[in-house]
Amino acid sequence: MYIIKVKGKVKIPDYIQLRDDAFVLIAYFRADRPLKNLEKYGLEGKEDELRKVIEMLPFGKLQKLEFV
Repeated sequence: MYIIKVKGKVKIPDYIQLRDDAFVLIAYFRADRPLKNLEKYGLEGKEDELRKVIEMLPFGKLQKLEFV
């Protein structure tokens, strides 16, 4: 799974995209709001780790999403 942070402009907020290994968009949500239904994406129980990744993620850089 891959993650990318998209910078918003003026009244449009920053967004997060989650993409599968074929780079197909599987989730799209605001960076400042928690993601719901994480079990749908196989990320249940990883809310805190995902929040930390989002905070440190640079805008516009596609990154492989891996948890230790």
